[in-house]
Amino acid sequence: MCSKQQFMHLSRSCRAFNEESLAFQKKVLERSGIGEKTYLPEGLLTVPAKEGLSEAREEAERVMFGAVDELFSKVRLKVNDIGILVLNCSMFSPTPSLSSAVVNRYKLRSNILSYNLGGMGCSAGMISIDLAKHLLQVQPNCYALVINVECSNENWYRGNDRSMLISNCIFRVGGAAILLSNRSIDRFYSKYQLIHTVRTHKGADDLAFNSVSQQEDDDKSLVGIKLSKELVAVAGDAIKTNITALGPLVLPFSEQFLFLATKLAKKIFKMKIAVYVPDFKLAIEHFCFHAGGPAVLDAMEKNLQMTEWHMEPSRMSLYRFNNTSSCSIWYELAYAEAKGRIRKGDRVWQIAFGSGFKCSSSVWRALTDVDPIGEENPWMDEINDFPVIVPKVQVFE
Repeated sequence: MCSKQQFMHLSRSCRAFNEESLAFQKKVLERSGIGEKTYLPEGLLTVPAKEGLSEAREEAERVMFGAVDELFSKVRLKVNDIGILVLNCSMFSPTPSLSSAVVNRYKLRSNILSYNLGGMGCSAGMISIDLAKHLLQVQPNCYALVINVECSNENWYRGNDRSMLISNCIFRVGGAAILLSNRSIDRFYSKYQLIHTVRTHKGADDLAFNSVSQQEDDDKSLVGIKLSKELVAVAGDAIKTNITALGPLVLPFSEQFLFLATKLAKKIFKMKIAVYVPDFKLAIEHFCFHAGGPAVLDAMEKNLQMTEWHMEPSRMSLYRFNNTSSCSIWYELAYAEAKGRIRKGDRVWQIAFGSGFKCSSSVWRALTDVDPIGEENPWMDEINDFPVIVPKVQVFE
């Protein structure tokens, strides 16, 4: 666990940053909408910091094995029943792969279909779900294990490029493990049914492609994750395209008609009217918007006309855990579960976006009332303390 004060102590103790960079990091932390209990890998919090391949692998294994162990404690199955393994980790790709480490640890069967996704950013969690869905459509009577994990140790930037320092401040440790099944009998034991997945890729556009990139800084000496100034605009465009594709799958006809009518009136008849924004709250009860930062969440709330209640899982996840990359949407779903909000028949929309530039959505239907009592959940020890008031913040300069 790492408070803001501890984070700044860590930044000062590494003696890599000048005073301007330290002041900038403090400013980012104050405006990031995060709290005092986010997590960093243990190696970074020691003095001097422990970095390198072995530390990064230890971090990844601690997170992913912890998530899988907790998952296996909840479900009734033999590990040999798992026929598909999909693991995503964007910034750490060792040999043997992390998916192979999972196979080795749990002694999974030799003919398992194993996939290790890298470099796909914060949207990789939904991409992994989509891949598992397609594999389950051709593998009968099968379980798919999906693991979302990210690694901070090897990607800690120690230079003074502001566009790269932001990633140090906003990314934190997180992990999630999800079990999917296509066995009809498992309908009686499962929490959710996957209804739709929609994927959008804007990589053909150079501005979108370069909005998030791993590269050397201006001194050509240190590697970091560079976030461009156009990132929020790029994310907004990708989200708009993704939502436009998702709308016809979930929205009632009346909402689709109003959207199409106003769009045609504006484009064909040159009428000076705003295009109607469909009310997704008529089709979906719960929303898990990727906790990428306060500016993005503010834009989602405004453009989709969300209430504070609907935004609460995303804002509280950003506050409590910060941006956990591909895992954030699962912390948000866990928040809604811990609050006792998920009832049978409810629909949940998860949407995430990340480097490439990509945006991916999944829509689930609850097959049962999710009872928070006795449920293993990262929020359960403190859920009564939430929601907290998070002051509105400004966009980083």
